[in-house]
Amino acid sequence: MKALIVDDEASNRENLQQLLQGYEPDVEVCAVAEDVDTGLKAIKLHRPELVFLDIQLYEQSGFDLLKQLGEINFEIIFVTAYDQYGIQAVKFAALDYLLKPIDIDELTAAISKARKAIKQKQKNERLGYLLEYLKDDNQIRPRIALPLFGETRYVNINDIVRCEADNTYTRFALIGGEQILVSKTLKEYADMLLNYGFLRSHQSHLVNTAFIKSWLREDGGSLLLTDGIKIPVSKLNREKVKEMLAVKFKL
Repeated sequence: MKALIVDDEASNRENLQQLLQGYEPDVEVCAVAEDVDTGLKAIKLHRPELVFLDIQLYEQSGFDLLKQLGEINFEIIFVTAYDQYGIQAVKFAALDYLLKPIDIDELTAAISKARKAIKQKQKNERLGYLLEYLKDDNQIRPRIALPLFGETRYVNINDIVRCEADNTYTRFALIGGEQILVSKTLKEYADMLLNYGFLRSHQSHLVNTAFIKSWLREDGGSLLLTDGIKIPVSKLNREKVKEMLAVKFKL
């Protein structure tokens, strides 16, 4: 598998190359680049199957590079130091990313997924959605990509009524009663949806406040949703939930 590394720090490029040589010898690094311009040239010249792309590239970003490409016919693994906005965008598109310093297990898992997509010649729809997401930095209610077996569902956030933990999976309950099971933890989605009107009422429950009908005092406190479902509120989260509801409903 032919790969390209785009990172603005030489030490990071060298470290990733060494990791690939030691743990993924079938990944051939055909070239490295340090910024948007050299990255674009390297992609057009070498036509890699996989690109390791840093989110921050000097005064620009890896997203700026992607926006200047026409058809994107390769897989991408983002590699970055913590960047809140960048990681948020990548998570909403359900794309793979690695935090520096790179964890070997996470690296091999991301490469395995990329290899499978390349072998099956799957069109990278998630990457197209990422670019769509980035067009409007001020969008209030974006869609979120939910990776399922064999497909990716793009769901409007305001159609999500609640999310429930199911072991290491998350079950999404949508308007109309449809449910979607996703193989990621509730914590990951709680972090993503925190700024979009969702609250964590319980270790196993995340609720869209737009669908809360009332606060019930039974059993120490629970939430009644507009669809009639009752959601428990843990003792640990009780005061925080009541405060959030007071602010939202101006109590």
